[in-house]
Amino acid sequence: MKKLFILAVILGTACSATAGPPTVEELWSHLFTNGPVVWQAPTNNLPKSFWVYQRLLPQLFTETVISNAIVLGSFQRHGFPKPSTNDVCILDDPDCDNCGCVRVCNFSIRPNEATLSFYSPDQNHLTQNIPDDATVARLARNCAFKLGVDLAQVMEKTTTLHFNTDTNDNKLTNQICGRGIFLYRQLDGIPFFSADDNGDGAEGFGMEFGSYGVIRSFSLCWSEVSRYKSEQTASPQEIIHCIRVHKTIVIPNVDEEDYFARLKQLADAKKLTITKIIPCYGLGVFGEVPTNDAPCKIATPFAELEAIADFGSSNETVRIVSPILSSEVSRLLGNKPK
Repeated sequence: MKKLFILAVILGTACSATAGPPTVEELWSHLFTNGPVVWQAPTNNLPKSFWVYQRLLPQLFTETVISNAIVLGSFQRHGFPKPSTNDVCILDDPDCDNCGCVRVCNFSIRPNEATLSFYSPDQNHLTQNIPDDATVARLARNCAFKLGVDLAQVMEKTTTLHFNTDTNDNKLTNQICGRGIFLYRQLDGIPFFSADDNGDGAEGFGMEFGSYGVIRSFSLCWSEVSRYKSEQTASPQEIIHCIRVHKTIVIPNVDEEDYFARLKQLADAKKLTITKIIPCYGLGVFGEVPTNDAPCKIATPFAELEAIADFGSSNETVRIVSPILSSEVSRLLGNKPK
């Protein structure tokens, strides 16, 4: 079983201003070395235990799901792949070797990752009649249903916008060319976590629409799962202990330019007050970095914390991820299992 770092998205986000991806140790450093950590988050609604799930990979998408996906992308001219445990990659123009474009799979199936995706070869810059939020949500749910998604097991969050850019790749905020949404899969009513609104790293269904509702892209990540083991919920004191010994991670802000500078500033906070705890699911094991390309065969619950860092003369809202299982706390602290 691969021990995939459960927050690989954060690793990628945090390295935007660095030479390469940071290590877990770098992400864990400089956090709240001064002052008390105070727990004020209500815990009455937290279950006493959580299930860890096994993902039954490879995921064999059915002929109906594959056929519907091809039709959604208006990609019928390329044929209909048969259900298989092998990867599928279809290019709109496989002979385009000298076109100067970035070659990506326009239609792909990755059974070992439980993903099926489409990226339209017509990524135009038109801004007329972009569907509104309600229309995007309705269309995405209809399409997700056609791909076998149980709509009772998804959660909608905010929609996302795709902007045209200038020659320096800066967003032209007055030129919206796409609007999308991600439907987060839920296990036991608890959604998968993503560090952004695009659903990166989460199971679920994402879709983006362009001018006049034309489908620009969609992506399904949905594996068959089975309950593996039930684990006791960590206490607030255990989570605070993880914060104190630097075994939790601050979530980067959107488009943050210097994430590590903010970590160093947070080290000087005089007090950290935990105001909210939100259970989430993620792929892999908390705090474990992937070392190979083996598929991730486990989904583990963890916690997103909302907190206030008090610097004396000012406050800052902080989002933190931490373990939520008592067994995970013991593992991170190096305690031997009982």
